[in-house]
Amino acid sequence: MENREKFGSRIGFILVSAGCAIGIGNVWKFPYLAGANGGAAFILIYLVFLLVLGIPIMTAEFAVGRGSQKSAGKAFTALEPKGTNWSKYGPLALAGNYLLMFFYTMVAGWMLYYIYQMATGHLMGMTPDEVGGAFGGMLGSAPTLILWTVIAIVGSFGVCALGLQGGVERVTKVLMSLLLILMVVMAVRSMTLQGAGEGLKYYLVPDFGVLKEQGIGNVCFAAMGQAFFTLSVGIGSMEIFGSYLDKDRSLFGEAVSITALDTFVALTAGLIVIPSCFAYDVEPGAGPGLVFITLPNIFNSMPGGRFWGTLFFIFLSFAAISTVIAVFENIIGFCMDLWDMSRQKAVVINLFVVIIGSMPCVLGFNALSGLHPFGPESNIMDLEDFIVSNNLLPLGSLVFVLFCCSRYGWGWKNFVEEVNAGKGMRFPLGKAYMMFVLPVIILIVYVKGCLDFFKGQEMSTTFGVVYIVIVLAIFAYIIFGRKKGTVPAEPKL
Repeated sequence: MENREKFGSRIGFILVSAGCAIGIGNVWKFPYLAGANGGAAFILIYLVFLLVLGIPIMTAEFAVGRGSQKSAGKAFTALEPKGTNWSKYGPLALAGNYLLMFFYTMVAGWMLYYIYQMATGHLMGMTPDEVGGAFGGMLGSAPTLILWTVIAIVGSFGVCALGLQGGVERVTKVLMSLLLILMVVMAVRSMTLQGAGEGLKYYLVPDFGVLKEQGIGNVCFAAMGQAFFTLSVGIGSMEIFGSYLDKDRSLFGEAVSITALDTFVALTAGLIVIPSCFAYDVEPGAGPGLVFITLPNIFNSMPGGRFWGTLFFIFLSFAAISTVIAVFENIIGFCMDLWDMSRQKAVVINLFVVIIGSMPCVLGFNALSGLHPFGPESNIMDLEDFIVSNNLLPLGSLVFVLFCCSRYGWGWKNFVEEVNAGKGMRFPLGKAYMMFVLPVIILIVYVKGCLDFFKGQEMSTTFGVVYIVIVLAIFAYIIFGRKKGTVPAEPKL
């Protein structure tokens, strides 16, 4: 694309990229993980893994985007040496973005629905069992889920239809600014509740006894996994925003800024959730139950709870919708690059594709609830999440990293020149770390994550190992494979 759109400002790029990384996992997963794994001790380990794992991978994605000025659909084709297979990852990255949106838009719809429920007082005065029943009732109602999922999809694509600067950047700036203000206000409110002090202690004071009890290895892996998945790297969701960048700022410095903002949101979410749980003698749990059952019960008990509950779900909706808008922009960028279509045409086509593609996940909680891909407790959302989170994100990250460093990919020299172009922090890591240490860490995240998933679904370890070997063989073909009868040329500049 000759006249590629650009961000209007640096802060726009940072907020849009951070909006993609910041999601509901920051709210319902990070506070629980930190509290359950030693509080501040876990947070310190988490920050270390962000530095050694998350930021380098994000930098690699940005570099491929800015170096190619294309989405992931064509970026590898533009930069790969002749005779290599890197471009075969493009369709997988596109599939990953679609599949992510096929279930994430539904969850965004849950958030919007709960704004309505809290603001109208429908949950006020309910017993804890009744609040749990209301959540189950929402999931069991196909028309309700379809309506709010479609609202999330149409609204987010509407923003993208306005263009990069006029829609995505402008709206995300507002969403993210309001999100940060709401978080600070709610954190102050949570920390001033009677009894919140014990929650702050649980969350922020290092508990090395818990570290020992949980096992240092288990705590480190939990921190590693959270640091990896919090940044949404691996399927080109960040790469697209690199393609909209000029060369006036170094990419490593931008990745650090985005990661810092994502971390601030995660830490502040803990200051909202954990003290509130302790103030009302509720054990903080992980997963949807914390957000949709536990916290509404807390708001029911809190003075002004209807107001604070509504604010909380507005904040959650901003976090979810900012991610949806960012990934939709990635999908639109793919289509504009691959098929040379206009933005408006890409929006209209994908509006229907995503609505239709979201229906199996939506119906998986009601009309299709009899489908159990991994066992009696699983559903269609579990399958889609497994493909994206447990497979494409880690292995896609491996593709980006090795593509940037290998002489059979884009190459280390080209990568470092692209990363360090412009003002800002220089890339501090060496080729040996990026080529050998970082890929090993990614593979550990992938293998252990898959094995833990299969174990949680009560599936055999043998099946898990066979599955992992097959998937790794496919990605090895992409990374190391050569087109028949060709000798890889030098990487493109």
